[in-house]
Amino acid sequence: MTVIVVGAGPTGLMLAGDLAEAGTEVRILERRTEESNLTRAFAVHARTLEQLDARGLADELVDQGFPVKGVDVTFGERGLHLSMDHPESRFPYVLMVQQARTEALLQRRVERLGVPIVRGAEVTGLAQDEDGVTLTVRTAEGEHTERAAYAVGADGAHSTLRGLLGVRFSGHSYDTHIILADVRLQDELPPMVNPFIGHDGIALLPPYGDGWFRATIWDRTRQDVPLTEPVTFDEVADSLRRLSGGRLHLAETRWSTRFLSERRQARHYRVGRVFLAGDAAHVHSPMGAMGMSTGIQDAANLSWKLAAAERGPAPAWLLDSYESERHPVGRATLRLSDILLRMAVAPAAVRAVRSYVAPALMGVERVARRVRLLMSGLGYSYTPPAAVTSSDATGERVGDVPLTVDGTDTRLYAELDGVRFLLVDTSPDGAAADAARPWADRVRVVRARGDLPGGATALLVRPDGYAAWDARPGQDGVGGRVRDALAQWAGPVGARN
Repeated sequence: MTVIVVGAGPTGLMLAGDLAEAGTEVRILERRTEESNLTRAFAVHARTLEQLDARGLADELVDQGFPVKGVDVTFGERGLHLSMDHPESRFPYVLMVQQARTEALLQRRVERLGVPIVRGAEVTGLAQDEDGVTLTVRTAEGEHTERAAYAVGADGAHSTLRGLLGVRFSGHSYDTHIILADVRLQDELPPMVNPFIGHDGIALLPPYGDGWFRATIWDRTRQDVPLTEPVTFDEVADSLRRLSGGRLHLAETRWSTRFLSERRQARHYRVGRVFLAGDAAHVHSPMGAMGMSTGIQDAANLSWKLAAAERGPAPAWLLDSYESERHPVGRATLRLSDILLRMAVAPAAVRAVRSYVAPALMGVERVARRVRLLMSGLGYSYTPPAAVTSSDATGERVGDVPLTVDGTDTRLYAELDGVRFLLVDTSPDGAAADAARPWADRVRVVRARGDLPGGATALLVRPDGYAAWDARPGQDGVGGRVRDALAQWAGPVGARN
């Protein structure tokens, strides 16, 4: 077995699907014997939709969800609006959709690709050497070992693989127990994410678009209730009424739970041949709904690098770049979600001024734009690796743009597949495309008409939708430069197992 993924949540399913698309043998081990009905995540952000779009999956999910273009925060009698309308993206919104639907979409993909999911398989031991990883696995039939070239822990906040590796999970738990509930209200609310911030906490109410809302409630008066105590209708109704200043009246609930929110990040995302992704690498408060999206983006970053290493030979630095690129993103996401939560459940001194400070701060266009881009995932870029010759665009997110290929109108993300590099050449002579053709086993080469990002005449896009290299008008030696870039990023011509 080439790669074993531990965990069949959104991160593990995304990763396994990508590996299978790349022709890598992959197997998923899942401790749960049945699919979970837990649906904590309620949103998919724009950058994650772009990653799904590159795999031909986004439109199906969008059809099942409800696009929301803003957040309307209420502080008593005052409020503020945060736009989530992203002109940079084909998906100018945050998509409200239950986690179960996202998981089902990703699971159908891995099933179509023939990836085995072994349920009721608990990893109890781990050893690794220069050639691979050995996992000890317990099932209903007993204990056995499985061997792989690489293993990935996508097994959640209480990750077994992280524990077996001895990787620190630094951070803390928040004091207030959180209530999650799917609710229907007697009141009309705008089709926005609707946080009501009161003296005793916050009620966050994103809409599903069918009259139901996901209520995420932090209530100081209920913060010490044991996590095992069932959530009652009256408890949810009382919290919503008080935290909204009497504006929200509960009509019905259909699902609820209670949990302890945490802010933690793994010290390392890679130890030898074992990697951590998703909640195994970072856990957030639900503020901003960024956890699941960040995990899926982890998978998109790691999958093509693992596939390249398995096919070999990949550049020595490539697998290391997973941690160097994704760890800072996880850290920034944790900070943002922590700031949002602390503003909502602030101490008395902050509560006295936040209804004035927050609107004033978010009224600064530069600040509001930065928050919007970070929350959506559209605002992150990667530092160019020291081992490559960078260009103006190296490490930047590539936006979707219209293209014409062989007389057919298309767009850049329709030409991506999440597995291969994409080289788009819009120059008259096609020098970059001609130079790239010897790498056709790992690079999709496209001659096109259209305006590339940054005014480039040729653009090499990584499988995860970030720029590896570009050429600008007037630059000489484009053929030689693209050959150098491809050798650095994708390895020498013909060097494949």
